[in-house]
Amino acid sequence: MTVSPFLALIVTLSFAILSPGPAIIAASQTALSRGRSVAWPYALGLAFGASLWCLFALLGLAVVFEIYPGLFRAAKLLGSFYLLYVAWGLWQAARQPLPDAARGPRRFLGGILLNLSNPKPALFYSALILALFPDPLGVAQTAAVYGVALSTELFWYSTVVLGMSAKAMRHRYFAAKFWIDRVAALALLILAVLLVLNL
Repeated sequence: MTVSPFLALIVTLSFAILSPGPAIIAASQTALSRGRSVAWPYALGLAFGASLWCLFALLGLAVVFEIYPGLFRAAKLLGSFYLLYVAWGLWQAARQPLPDAARGPRRFLGGILLNLSNPKPALFYSALILALFPDPLGVAQTAAVYGVALSTELFWYSTVVLGMSAKAMRHRYFAAKFWIDRVAALALLILAVLLVLNL
């Protein structure tokens, strides 16, 4: 295998991660509101959860979704409910003082669950992997593709958290907490509705 498909995987995946979506919105809002100590494990969970879709795609989950489209619709429906749950919690928290950093669902497992709530990345990863690596992959090659995907996810979620948890950024957030939380909640609501409409 050459380096070129791996570079293409990194570039394409980077654009996908940084495009507005539930995970990047949640990572940014958590870093702003709760700081690095809480946002860091949450971001690691988001990255690991996203990378699981790559692993599932490598193991053939997208083929299962194509054979049984009802399973894909059910996964999207469950995912939309979870996004609505997260959006509702964010909407309610907009008027409340910031929670204690030791509390709340924004932990490693919460990050995994949020990124697993949207099954579309399974199809994205499948299409990307088939386009970049059309030949059957061996165990070592599969591990290499997954390793590159996980590293890319970890890099970008970590970068977002480090940037958004900076003192200057957090100071601006505290000044406009109500509106930022409400806008983030509405963005997650819209994404959940779009997920349902695309059943």
